Amino acid sequence: MANIQSQKKRNRQNEKRYARNKAIRSELKTREKNVMIAAEAGNMAEAEELLRIAQKQIDMAETKGVLHANTAARRKSRLTRQMRSVSV
Repeated sequence: MANIQSQKKRNRQNEKRYARNKAIRSELKTREKNVMIAAEAGNMAEAEELLRIAQKQIDMAETKGVLHANTAARRKSRLTRQMRSVSV
């Protein structure tokens, strides 16, 4: 356990950030999974809408610093490509 006040504060901040980032990452996985479920079911209109929402969430995670810019771009690209390949 830290003895220094600034390190105690840093530990508290890290716990808050960890919890927030974990929640954001979990939501991203759920959104991506929902897109693929809709695409595999053949419901392309719903899949398109869910894809748009998932991409927005990925962009928001990038803005908040949870994801690197290139990682966000890669995840959006892969998700779109997977959805399109399932629909064919």
